[in-house]
Amino acid sequence: MKSELGEFLRARRARIAPQEAGLPATTGRRRTAGLRREEVAMLAGVSIEYYTRLEQGRQSNPSDQVLEAVAEVLRLDEDARRHLFELARTPVDRPVAPPSRAVRGEVRRLLEIVQPYPAYVLSRANDLLAANDGGMRLLPGIEEWPARLRNTARYTFLHPEGRRVYDNWVEVAAATVAHLRAATGAHPNAPDLTALVGELVVKSREFAGLWERYDVRPRANGRKRFDHPDVGRMTLSYEVLTVARSDGHRLVVYQAEPGTPDHDAMMLLGLGARAGADGGTAARG
Repeated sequence: MKSELGEFLRARRARIAPQEAGLPATTGRRRTAGLRREEVAMLAGVSIEYYTRLEQGRQSNPSDQVLEAVAEVLRLDEDARRHLFELARTPVDRPVAPPSRAVRGEVRRLLEIVQPYPAYVLSRANDLLAANDGGMRLLPGIEEWPARLRNTARYTFLHPEGRRVYDNWVEVAAATVAHLRAATGAHPNAPDLTALVGELVVKSREFAGLWERYDVRPRANGRKRFDHPDVGRMTLSYEVLTVARSDGHRLVVYQAEPGTPDHDAMMLLGLGARAGADGGTAARG
C-alpha cells in the first residue's frame, strides 16, 4: 500500500536522531522528531524530490539500490527491511479476497496428536480457527466469545483475562502488534487485517500507541509467561508452523522442558485438571 509505505517511512525516520545518523549536532529546537526528509534523502544519495515522492507514494517501482540505501539510513533490521520492500512492490489497488476459515481435517488431527501439548490454528489476522483442549484452556475466557470473535490479538488487548493470564503482557502486546504490522505488509489491503486493526486502534489506547511505533516482526517462535487461573505460573515456549495449502494459516504449538514445574503445569492444563485438585501439583504463586 502506498499510504502504508509513507506511514512506515515517516514512523521509522522519526526514531533516528541526527547524531545517530552521523549528522552534526544542531543548535536550537528541531520541529521534526528524528530525521527530516531532506536528511534521509541526502544520506541515501537521492534527491529530496525523489524521496518526497517515495514517502508520499508517488514514486513507482523504486530500485533495489534506493530501497537498500533508505533501509540503511533508517537502520532497519531484516524484518523491517523485508517489510519496506513488500510495501514498495505491492500495487495499491491490488484486490485481496476474504480469507478462508476452513481448517483441513489433517490439520485438525495434528491438534489432537500433540495433545496434551496446547496447540491451535490461527489465520493471517490471528483468528482462532481451531484448537485442541489444551490450546483452548490456555486462553481462559476466550471460549465465551462467539467463534467469529475469537482472535488472539483481540483477546490480548480487549479481553479482561488477556491482561491477567499473560505474566509478561507488555512483551506479548508489543510482539502481537509487530506481527500484525508484518502481516499487513505481506497481505496489503486484506479486509480481515484492515478490520481488526481498525477495531483495535479505536478500542485500545495501548494498541494504538504500539501501532504508531511501527515495529515489524513476524512471529516464528518465542516464550510466554502465564499466570493461569487453573494451574498457576508457567513459562512455555512456542513454535509457529506454516500450514500448507492454506490461506495463511499457522499452527502454534506450546511446550516446556520435561521434568520441570512448567511442564507439569502444562500437562495438567492439557488434561483438564486443576492444580491442587485431587492431590495434584500445587498452584505456584
